[in-house]
Amino acid sequence: MNLKQLEAFVRVAETKSFSSAAKKLYLTQPTVSAHIASLEKELNTCLLVRNTKGVSLSESGKELYAYAEQILELEQKIRTRFGLDGGASGSVLRIASSTVPSQYLLPDIMSHFRKHYPDEQLKLFETDSSGVVEMILSHKADIGFTGTVLEKGNCTYIPFYQDELILITPATERFLERTGEDICSWICEEPLILREEGSGTRKEAGRILKQLGVDTGALKIAAVMENTETIKRSVGNGMGVAVISRLAAREEIRSGKLLAFPLGDTGGRRNINLVFDAGYPSLPSADKFIKNIREMFPECG
Repeated sequence: MNLKQLEAFVRVAETKSFSSAAKKLYLTQPTVSAHIASLEKELNTCLLVRNTKGVSLSESGKELYAYAEQILELEQKIRTRFGLDGGASGSVLRIASSTVPSQYLLPDIMSHFRKHYPDEQLKLFETDSSGVVEMILSHKADIGFTGTVLEKGNCTYIPFYQDELILITPATERFLERTGEDICSWICEEPLILREEGSGTRKEAGRILKQLGVDTGALKIAAVMENTETIKRSVGNGMGVAVISRLAAREEIRSGKLLAFPLGDTGGRRNINLVFDAGYPSLPSADKFIKNIREMFPECG
C-alpha cells in the first residue's frame, strides 16, 4: 500500500462518495476506484460498502480509517515541518484546553512562548477536560491542558499550576450573613449550577465536596451549563450558587458582584495539568512549549 491509496480511501470515507473524493484529490473517479480496489485486494477485506444511498465504512474499513488518518496527519506534519507544502518551515502546534486554563492561563503562556519562538504557529481548541483527553488520544491535538486527571490511554500529566475551586453566590444580604460559616451546613439548601458532565471543574468539585462530607446526591441541581461566563451571570442574577475556579471569578469578586466561599478549611485545591501522549512522536514545537511551561512555572514537575 502507499500514501496515495490511503489518501483516496480516507477522502472517500469522509465524503461518502467516490466522485466527491476524486474532485478533492484532482483525480479521475476510475483512479480513485482503482486505489480502493488495490487496498482491498492487498488487505484481503472489504473496506467500503457500496449501496444506492452512497458509500459507508465496513468494520474493517473503520479500523483502517483510524490508522490511515493518523498516517496522513504525520505526513502533513513532515511536509509542514520541512516546508514541503509551499509554506515556511515550521509546524502548527495544536493545543487542546479545558475552559479555565484556556481562558485564564494560556493567553499569558502563549504570549511568552511567541516572544521566544516567533516563527512557531499555535492553534487552540477549547473543550472540556474529557474532550481534551479524547483529542490527545486521537492525535487531533499535540498537547493539552486539563483541570483534572482522567485515567485513559497513555496520557502523561504534568501538574504545573495549583488552582482553587470556590463556591460563588450572589452578593446579597442573605449570603453576606453566612460569611465565615461552613458551606457544608447550607449548600444542599441552595439551587446549584453545575458544569457539563465532561468538565474537570465538575469532577473535582464533586470529589472535594464528598471529602467535606457533603451528600452530593442531596444537592439541588438547578441547571447544567458549559460556559463559565453564563454561570457567573446566572449566579449574579440569583438563579443559584456554583463551584468554579477562583481564577474565573476574581474580577467579579474584587468588584463585589459575587461572594466567594472557600471549600473547607484547606480550600478546594486542584491541579491544572499539561497532558500529552507519551507513546506518540512529539513535534519539536511541543517540546519547546513544554520547556516554556517549565520556565514560567519552575515548580512544575
